[in-house]
Amino acid sequence: MNHMSGAVAQVNVAEVARRARAASRLLAIVPSERRDAALEAAADAIAARKTEILDANQRDCEQALRALAAGQMKPALFERLRITEQSIKQMTAGVREVAALPDPLGRSLAVTELDEGLMLYKESCPIGVVGIIFEARPEIVPQIAALALKSGNSVILKGGTEAIQSNQVLFSIWKEALRQFPEIPLQVINLLYTRDDVSEMLSLADDIDLIIPRGSREFVSYVAEHSRIPVLGHGEGLCHVYVDRAADLSKALSISFDSKVQYPAACNAMETLLVHEEIAARLLPDLITRYQEAAVEVRGCARTLELKGVQDVVAAREEDWATEYSDLIVSIRIVTGLNEAIAHIDQYGSGHTEAIVTEDQGTAAHFMERIDAAGVYLNASTRFADGFRYGFGAELGISTSKLHARGPVGLEGLTTYKYKLIGNGQTVASYVDGSRTFKHRSVG
Repeated sequence: MNHMSGAVAQVNVAEVARRARAASRLLAIVPSERRDAALEAAADAIAARKTEILDANQRDCEQALRALAAGQMKPALFERLRITEQSIKQMTAGVREVAALPDPLGRSLAVTELDEGLMLYKESCPIGVVGIIFEARPEIVPQIAALALKSGNSVILKGGTEAIQSNQVLFSIWKEALRQFPEIPLQVINLLYTRDDVSEMLSLADDIDLIIPRGSREFVSYVAEHSRIPVLGHGEGLCHVYVDRAADLSKALSISFDSKVQYPAACNAMETLLVHEEIAARLLPDLITRYQEAAVEVRGCARTLELKGVQDVVAAREEDWATEYSDLIVSIRIVTGLNEAIAHIDQYGSGHTEAIVTEDQGTAAHFMERIDAAGVYLNASTRFADGFRYGFGAELGISTSKLHARGPVGLEGLTTYKYKLIGNGQTVASYVDGSRTFKHRSVG
């Protein structure tokens, strides 16, 4: 068994990408049942080597604690770094769920009879080679590897140095599992290590088809500006919950609490709570107390600070409305109604996930249609914005882009399509001179 030392390997990134390209072409024709069997083998290996994963992660966490104490790492990043036994169970469950999903390749998307004996088929196929750049969260390695393998894509992973030993162990376990399947090239999964590797990766437009950066808005913008490769941005999640005047108070309390507290480091955690002025006095004192009992720092607008029964609330500043805390901090703003809530979201939202709590169906319908975000929820926590919870098995990230995938990106976001035209000697000249005409009949 190979125990990782944490040493950074020297990698020829251009050669890695070339080999990944060649591997993707072979993987694309591996039968679905063999890809699924490889996924099951990988899940078995992760479960069997649990102790090795936990030991590597413990070493990463010990180093990270020193960085945390020195103020060089944010608590949210440290929280995303940690792997527990429960995390490993979720990893294996996620891989198995991906294996159980229908094959995303070779699906018939449309069939058109152009003319008698001339049939056009539109079918799903892999993208090819996908590069993923991410911080912390080592469980991303099996998540992404599973989605890539299922969808017939090669993947090049670049994790943060804070998780290097965890990433190396998970990467080695995955590759070891693939050795049982000689028809699947080992080069379908690759791991990079340094910032220089990222710069070179971004230049390889001939061999990498898609880059998915997971990080801050600034980081996603940097990647997009420094590469000719298409970028699918997993940017920041500045999510809101708007509690309408027609909200059920019990639902409002539980949704507002869960959206912030259940896992505050996640990109789908709520950062700003918007509350209709007619319900604020009934909702906020109890909710703020619950937040404070859960160690949440509450920052409020002037009207929030004036409420009876509200104590120890910090005055919110303009920058609070534009901040993704990824921490136990929430900003609260009392608004005059739906239009002001929507205007606030328009101005500060990141297009990730927005929620309304209301029993008024007209208000709900307007909010759901009007809000421009990847996810718009009625009477549900923003924390549901997740590929596993959507039934995708896992996710590459949550895209705030509008092309080509939006929201939690699962298997569908890793496929494109090709047109297959089956003829019987037809030529274009006969259609141009009018001796033949197109039918263009949709068959399916």
